[in-house]
Amino acid sequence: MKPLHRHLVNTSRKVLCTAALAASLTTAAVVTNTPTADAGESEPTPDSPQANDRGDARLDLPDPLADPAVPPAGAGGEGASGIPATALDAYRRAEVSVAAALPGCKLPWQLLAGIGRVESVHASGYGLKADGYTEKPIRGPRLDGNGFAEVKDTDKGEFDGDAVYDRAVGPMQFIPSTWATWGADGNGDSKRDPNNIYDAALGAGLYLCAGDRNLSDQAQLDRAILSYNNSREYVNTVVGYMHQYQNGAAGVPNPPVGNYPTPPVTTLPTPSQTKPSTPSTSKPTPTPTPTPTPTPSKPAEPQKPTPAPTLAKLELLGSPQLKAEAGSAFGAVPRIKAVLSDGKPAAAKPILFELKDDTTGSFIGAEGKTFLVVETDTEGIAALPGLKAGAKAGGFTLRVAAYNTETQLTVNFTGTVTAKPAPVADKLTRTDAGAAQPLEVVAGTSFTGVQVTATAQDKAVEGTQVTAGLVEKNQDGSAWVPVDPAKSKGPWFKDKDGAKVTSLLLAPTGADGKIALPELFTTDVAPGTYHLRLITKDNVVLILDLKITAAPTTPPTTPAAKQ
Repeated sequence: MKPLHRHLVNTSRKVLCTAALAASLTTAAVVTNTPTADAGESEPTPDSPQANDRGDARLDLPDPLADPAVPPAGAGGEGASGIPATALDAYRRAEVSVAAALPGCKLPWQLLAGIGRVESVHASGYGLKADGYTEKPIRGPRLDGNGFAEVKDTDKGEFDGDAVYDRAVGPMQFIPSTWATWGADGNGDSKRDPNNIYDAALGAGLYLCAGDRNLSDQAQLDRAILSYNNSREYVNTVVGYMHQYQNGAAGVPNPPVGNYPTPPVTTLPTPSQTKPSTPSTSKPTPTPTPTPTPTPSKPAEPQKPTPAPTLAKLELLGSPQLKAEAGSAFGAVPRIKAVLSDGKPAAAKPILFELKDDTTGSFIGAEGKTFLVVETDTEGIAALPGLKAGAKAGGFTLRVAAYNTETQLTVNFTGTVTAKPAPVADKLTRTDAGAAQPLEVVAGTSFTGVQVTATAQDKAVEGTQVTAGLVEKNQDGSAWVPVDPAKSKGPWFKDKDGAKVTSLLLAPTGADGKIALPELFTTDVAPGTYHLRLITKDNVVLILDLKITAAPTTPPTTPAAKQ
C-alpha cells in the first residue's frame, strides 16, 4: 500500500468520523499581471506531477501544529473555524480574481482554504507575515524516490533550495515544475513566488479551474482535487474542511513562528580549492604581552523605521440610499473614499463593489456583472459606474470592501428599486371586426361584439379602466353630459343585479389593451341616433354613435275574394 502522510491519515479519520481584490483584491493582479497559465490551459489530471506522492511539509511541525483537533461538522466558534488573517485574505482575494478571469469556474475560497489547511495549516507555525511570506521556509520532503515520488531538480533550487531534487514549496505546496506553468501574482507586486501565500492561493485557484472546469459540479470538483493530490483520503479531507469553512470562518491573528528545527537544505557542495598547509620549521615566536583594550562605548540603539501607513477606513460619500425605478439607471453614482492610517487619501487601492441579497435583478455595466473592482483615484475616491436597476421591484445591498494586511474593511449602500409606473393611455380606438362600419341595429336588437383598445404612443396599455355611459349635448351644445337615468329613453346596460343602467364601470384592460363592451339593449327604444361615451380617469374620450332603425313593418294580408 502506498504510504500515507501522518497528518493526512489523522485529519481524514477525524473529519470522516465527525461528519471569498477580479483584482489585488485581485482582479487587478489577474488583468495587469497575466498568470503564466492561460484560461485555456488543458485540465491537469491525477497523473500530473503535482498529484504525485510528494510528502508532507508538516511532518516537521510539532504535533499540536501539524494535527490540531478537528471539530465536529458545523461547529462554530473562532477556535473551530479561525483562519490566520493573512491566509484568509489571500483565499478571498484569489476567489475574486478567478471569478473575474474565469467566471464559469465558480471557485469558492473555502476550497482553497481546505487545501491550505491540509498542506500547511495555513502556514501556521512558520511565521506567516502580513505580506504573505513566512519567516521559515515551508518545504516538503526531498523528492528523491525514497518513500515519495522522484522528481529531479527543475528550478535550480530557486524556490526549494535544492539543486538536485525538487521539493514541494510554500503554503500550498507547489512542485516547482507545476509552479512554472501555473505561477501567478496574487498581490500585484510583479513577482510570482510560491512561498508567498497570495501568489500561491491564486496559482492554486487557476490550477484547479483549468480546462474550463465548473467546480460547482461535484464530479469536476472531485477531479480537480485529485489533480492536486491523487489520494481519495486527501479529497475527503479537503472537502471536509471546505464544508466546515462554508459553515463559518473568522480571521484570527497570524500565529508566531514556532521554535523547532526546519529540514536541512541539500545542495551539491562546492569542493574546497585551498591547498594543505606546509608545517613550519622555524622556532616559535614568543607571545607578546597583550595591551589592555579600552572598553568600547555602548553603541546608540538603531532607530526603528516608521511603518508605512496602511488602509484604515472606507467612508461613504453622499447618501447611503440608492433609489431607481425598475429598468432604469440609478441617478446617484455610489462613491466611497479610502483613507490611510495617517489620515491621507489612499490612492490606487482596489475596491470591490458587490451586489448582495438582490431581489431585483440589478446589475453593473453592459455585461450584467454583479461585482466590479474599481481603483481609487489620487483623492482616494472610487465610484461605481453603470449601476442599473433590475426589472423587479425590491431591494439589495451594495457591499463595498477593501483589504489591508490584517483585516477586511466594509461599508454598505442600500438599494431600492420601485415598480415603473404603468403607462397612461392616450387614445381609445374601436378595434372590433366591424370597426370600419357605423354601429347600427334594428330597434329591439342589442349592440354586441363591440371592442375598444387603449393605447399609449400606439402601444397597448394594460390596466386602463374605462367608464361607458350614454351622453347628450348640453343646452348650448358645447359639451357632452351624462343623460338623466330617470328620463333616458335610449339604450341601456344591465348591472350585476340585472337592473337597467345608463352608465357602467368596465373591467381594466388586459395586456393587449382591449375592452369588450357589454351588451347594450334597445328594447322599447325609439329609432334614432344615440351617443355612448367611453372615458378614462385621465379624460381620454371616445364617442360612439349608436344608430337604431325602426323594425320593418309587415304589410297587411288581403282577404281572399269569395268565389
